[in-house]
Amino acid sequence: MTMTAAERRQVIGEYRLHEKDAGSCEVQVALLTKRINELNEHLKVHRKDHASHRGLLMMVGRRSALLKYLSREDEPRYRQLIQRLGLRR
Repeated sequence: MTMTAAERRQVIGEYRLHEKDAGSCEVQVALLTKRINELNEHLKVHRKDHASHRGLLMMVGRRSALLKYLSREDEPRYRQLIQRLGLRR
């Protein structure tokens, strides 16, 4: 259920803006999206896991706030990111 270090490095490498980038909005949203998708699969099997459901809702809220910030600050980067991640279809 948790993301391995190799998977994390792969996501960071795919969405970073420059060589030493590990904390930009794009990277944070991509990491949250991967964790949200994994947790969503977990909750399909374990329907009564309310603690994980709460964690999922908190991650979705955090991702939403980051996306809202990015759309306010740089609309083209926001549109490109949601297209790459397949969000807001």
